[in-house]
Amino acid sequence: MTVTLVVLDSVGVGALPDAADFGSAGRNDAGSHTLDHVIAATGVALPRLAELGLANIDGVRGLPRSASPLASYGRLAELSVGKDTTTGHWEFMGTIVEHPFRTFERFPDAVMRAFDAATGRGHLGNYPASGTTILDELGPEHLRTGHPIVYTSADSVFQVATHVDVVPLETLYEWCEKARAILQGDNAVARVIARPFKGEPGAFVRLGDKRHDYSVAPPPNVLDSLKAAGREVIGVGKIPDIYAHRGFTREVAAGTNAIGIERTLELMRERPAGLVFTNLVEFDSLYGHRRDPAGYAAALRELDERIPDLLAATGPEDALLFVSDHGNDPTWHGTDHTREHGLLLYYRPGAAARDLGTRETFADVGASVADLLGVPWAGVGTSFAR
Repeated sequence: MTVTLVVLDSVGVGALPDAADFGSAGRNDAGSHTLDHVIAATGVALPRLAELGLANIDGVRGLPRSASPLASYGRLAELSVGKDTTTGHWEFMGTIVEHPFRTFERFPDAVMRAFDAATGRGHLGNYPASGTTILDELGPEHLRTGHPIVYTSADSVFQVATHVDVVPLETLYEWCEKARAILQGDNAVARVIARPFKGEPGAFVRLGDKRHDYSVAPPPNVLDSLKAAGREVIGVGKIPDIYAHRGFTREVAAGTNAIGIERTLELMRERPAGLVFTNLVEFDSLYGHRRDPAGYAAALRELDERIPDLLAATGPEDALLFVSDHGNDPTWHGTDHTREHGLLLYYRPGAAARDLGTRETFADVGASVADLLGVPWAGVGTSFAR
């Protein structure tokens, strides 16, 4: 049996009850709704996703409900204290993050001195920024000096950007591994991210397929249990990075949504005995953080067009799940993620659709995956698979 789990990165379906506690006073996440607000701003029609059951999820009002959805549907509440990629994905697989990963407005001088010593160079930046904006601001100086560009965001990340003609990729990756070793203890961040780019000033382009994430290692989780039981665990896109490459039997690169879908379809047609776990990152990285509703809508439309292919590739004994790990409402203030419910769609060929309601935790996803694959899981989460 193959279980395919596709994360629609940041496609939230409405603010969580505690959304007012996230953000700053007067500018919190209460009222955010990534999906509905994108639809309202653009008028995008998503007929295949609506027919699948997306329109029937509680709180989704922007799409016409289906009288006979193809998949079971629901939404996911998050127990963990956070609204970032690592927190959401870890909870999917049974880890509740009780204390948020640390964020920085500016990394401490001691950290930056250690990083400069590790690279043998100085650095530029060291402040929160959009990944594209900071290239416009500091890219020309990077070309002149060779100093890496360091920046962060509202997420717990230490990002290092270098031009491929100035710093070879392997050198950038080595620097990020050294940064991961530096950022421990009180200065630990969830992820160190290598952000290579190319091009000329005014036309810099980030190389998404060459991005590498260096995560803190998660506690034992469902992925470990699946692998230990002899099931295949195949990570597509940035999924293996998020779990520090632990618990996987295979890793498949995919820098864009389109490539991620193609690689996922290829794997589904192989019928591996286990889990195919994919993240479609561009909703978040290209359109959510950049507050681009039109781009977000176009990405949703492109996914909608591929739904028939994904359903056709799901074998008669297989399962296909769509979830989301947080929100990133492109109509909202700022550039940060939004504290929202995750969507949940669960498709089995020939199975009647059910309303799965509002799940108490994202960990119900991992518990269900383990249940479907016949692997015992005694941790957090309740299976909806039966």
